[in-house]
Amino acid sequence: MEPDEAFRAEVRAWLEDNLTGEFADARGLGGPGREHEAFGLRLAWERHMAAAGWTCVGWPELHGGRGASVERQVAFHEEYALADAPARVNHIGENLLGPTLIAYGTQEQRRRFLPEIAAVRELWCQGYSEPDAGSDLAGVRTRARLDGGRWRVDGQKVWTSLALEADWCFALCRTEPGSSRSRGLSFLLVPMRQDGVEVRPITQITGTSEFNEVFFDGAVTDAANIVGAPGDGWRIATATLGFERGVATLGQQVGFRREFEGLVRLARRTGAVDDPLLRDRIVRAWIGLQVLRLNAVRTMAGVAAGAPGPESSISKISWATWHQELGELAMDVLGAAGTVAEGPPYELGEWQRLFLFSRADTIYAGSNEIQRQIIAERVLGLPREPRG
Repeated sequence: MEPDEAFRAEVRAWLEDNLTGEFADARGLGGPGREHEAFGLRLAWERHMAAAGWTCVGWPELHGGRGASVERQVAFHEEYALADAPARVNHIGENLLGPTLIAYGTQEQRRRFLPEIAAVRELWCQGYSEPDAGSDLAGVRTRARLDGGRWRVDGQKVWTSLALEADWCFALCRTEPGSSRSRGLSFLLVPMRQDGVEVRPITQITGTSEFNEVFFDGAVTDAANIVGAPGDGWRIATATLGFERGVATLGQQVGFRREFEGLVRLARRTGAVDDPLLRDRIVRAWIGLQVLRLNAVRTMAGVAAGAPGPESSISKISWATWHQELGELAMDVLGAAGTVAEGPPYELGEWQRLFLFSRADTIYAGSNEIQRQIIAERVLGLPREPRG
């Protein structure tokens, strides 16, 4: 057996042996609009994975990973999806902050934080967007100043996924008074469980609250908890976005593939596959899913020795548009039944929740408009859009 196929067989066998007992109930749980599902059970499952060395498979062995090649990382995610394993709870730490610290962190930061991420002992959230700085991330107003041996942080972040569960937040803050736009920003690591941090859940149209507002009111973190130099935060933050829009989408596609396969089963039950127009859209969705996978693999192969470039914006546009269209297709497969809640007062079915949640896909993590602008200016070299 070839080495990569042997690795795939190892992953498959481990999942088959371990998604049993208490973890059998975790199959298929979680994902976009469903992060509320059995969070404690999914956390226990991921810690079980960590104990067996199945988290952070793409990280270098030096930093607690398996040093898996691109091909083996693809195999891992594909087998994870085929096993219907639950959506991961440590995505932000493992796929965003971890690679950022490996690329830009100090030795002390790597020693302090990477083992905790790999073992799923500490969870992270991302403190980027603000009420007046969403897609225009350079408009950040949250301030941080050095006060003795600590940074003191004041401001507000919004749309912060999993902030209620997170132990830490990596936050983009303005550390140079009077600076504007991308200058004067710093990338800080801030503990969430302190008196100076308040988290307020935001109820979405799905009725769930994956997103939150986070208020910093004199929150503190050690002076050493800055990634890169003061004022270098924009470079670090955009590199992290590259990981989010590129390599990390392989893990995200675990859920996408599961959703697509479920939709195909639904179409067969409802008879929607007999409608040639719907059948054509289902085939197009399958083709789109293959394109997402291949683009993610291409991104991974191109950044094996460093951080993703602006080309990763292509991935963000692709998956956001594909997933939103999948939600629309699900409603058409359901037909009139899709317009009626499953129970009072507002109990949604899985396809209704997917449709409603996916309306945000083309907005969060950088809107499609912003991604097209990045591609135009930084990839194609077109003239910059006039700024006001």
